Amino acid sequence: MRQLLILSGKGGTGKTTIAGALIHLSKAMAMADCDVDAPNLHLITKMQNAPETENFYGMDKAVIDTDKCVKCGKCRQICRFDAIKDDCTINAYECEGCGACQIVCPVGAISLQKFTAGKMDLYTNGRIFSTAELKMGSGNSGLLVDSVKKRLKQAAEDKLFAIIDGSPGIGCPVIASLNGVDMVLVVAEASIAGVNDMKRIIATAQRFRIKIAVCINKYDVNLEQTKQIENFCIEEDLLLVGKIPFDKEVIRAVNNNISIMETECEASKAIFAIYDNIKDFFA
Repeated sequence: MRQLLILSGKGGTGKTTIAGALIHLSKAMAMADCDVDAPNLHLITKMQNAPETENFYGMDKAVIDTDKCVKCGKCRQICRFDAIKDDCTINAYECEGCGACQIVCPVGAISLQKFTAGKMDLYTNGRIFSTAELKMGSGNSGLLVDSVKKRLKQAAEDKLFAIIDGSPGIGCPVIASLNGVDMVLVVAEASIAGVNDMKRIIATAQRFRIKIAVCINKYDVNLEQTKQIENFCIEEDLLLVGKIPFDKEVIRAVNNNISIMETECEASKAIFAIYDNIKDFFA
């Protein structure tokens, strides 16, 4: 199964809008949302059946057995994360699971236990859609992304290709989403920050020796920055597959939770041209 990953170096570039459009155009039967901190691809895909849901367990957290606890305070004194309060209760979001409190407890009242850091959803009725959501304040986002991709691959082995909506930035979830993909489509924004972040995500993807294509969203907002992106693609021998104009119809489509390809507008025409330039990937 070939995997096309949609990335951007920053949030707000239109990555999910373009991912949803390519899913619509290619009639993709396998897809995933690896933006586990703020997943929203499900708003466009509109899967009808109920998903198979599993808990995602991150790092273990310390738990105090109140029946055994003698409130000696040794655990609170040793904790370097201020996770243990004066009443000898533990704030799970502040606990780093180091186990120091467990070691110093004189009565064995503390243990490290599994902590539910999020949930994973897998839709398998016809189309395969793997997604997940991390609890606010939880870590292990890279591990959760890896789990999302593994569930997709296991469920969609017979599918020709999959489209994956990645996370913004260049952190752990992006690194995890890059693993094993065949092509990356970078959505660049025509702004000073957008150009800088585009260069960072391309440099990150190049380390994986993956084929990279670039498209520019809202290119007509800043033609000077658009020219910089075009020149950079020439210098780095990168495939520039299209430019999308600023279009208020995109805002209306997003607000109505529909794919931009369900609306006839300048943006949808430009995205169709992008799809036409990479359609060999879906063959």
